[in-house]
Amino acid sequence: MKICLISFDFWHYDEHIVKKLNEKGIEACHINIGAFTHKNSGERLKNTFSKVFLGKNLKYHKRQDFILESLEKIGRQDQILVINPEAIEERIHQKIREYTDRNIAYLYDSVARNPVKHLLHYFDTVFSFDDEDVKNFGFEKITNYNYLDYLPAAKQSPKLDLFYITSHDKKRLSILNTLINKLEPLNIKFEVITAGKKSWKNQLIQIFDTKNIEILKFRTKNIPHHSLPYYYKNTKVILDLMRCNQTGLSFRIFEAMALEKKIIADNPAIKNYDFYNPENILILNEDFSNIEKDFFEKPYEKLPDTVYYKYTLDNWVNTIFKLDK
Repeated sequence: MKICLISFDFWHYDEHIVKKLNEKGIEACHINIGAFTHKNSGERLKNTFSKVFLGKNLKYHKRQDFILESLEKIGRQDQILVINPEAIEERIHQKIREYTDRNIAYLYDSVARNPVKHLLHYFDTVFSFDDEDVKNFGFEKITNYNYLDYLPAAKQSPKLDLFYITSHDKKRLSILNTLINKLEPLNIKFEVITAGKKSWKNQLIQIFDTKNIEILKFRTKNIPHHSLPYYYKNTKVILDLMRCNQTGLSFRIFEAMALEKKIIADNPAIKNYDFYNPENILILNEDFSNIEKDFFEKPYEKLPDTVYYKYTLDNWVNTIFKLDK
């Protein structure tokens, strides 16, 4: 069987799908739009000139053509999976459709955040992690997946009580400052890493305003994807804050599952899942007044094996590509 994955794999989650398919003996390849780069500094300069003076991003258009060039090289596929198809022009989707009998989409962002309705007719099956979108558009429901190897809590020695890593976001920073104030009387060891180009402003502010400087860490470069488990192993609990207009579960929920970490989250939809256990997962109320010290002190309660497997990448690829049928 030949399967092709097409995605803009900025955070390097999607590459695990191809690896898992290869492990199953499937001829799988990945057209990673995000990996496309300029051939030389001359092309890079040309693209900069075009964006500034002509308002046209040449790199964007070359990335679109890169998809077609890659498909021409690998030929017809038994199945193609496109993740977050809104990043791809409709003319490209028309061509992708010609290369397979089963064209699949997976949306791990909400339709409210990334409109995709104009592309849905190109797909045989559309999966979504967002409950509202599943209800409103009739998509197939599937969550993100646990791609990490299982590591029980007993084999870890975390130094932090709570950890959070996030991209730069003003709303989240406001929430975090409120949360820090609530946690202070509990004497909780809390650390936040905020990564993104705009973080330099906060780094500058912290030179003059050192409030919460031991908790809030700002960096302009993203944390490499392969380094995330290192940070998560060093904490008892992982914080997870929702994006606006989104009810789907982030990858943090499943990374925490693999490492037996508790979760503090503001997404009430988590209560609807079979892995929800109030001993392991605390859903914040509006004023964060339900955070108590004993949540951090009580041990993680192990999930049943059947529930754990349901959210693994192995089960995810079997479901998406119908490998068990």
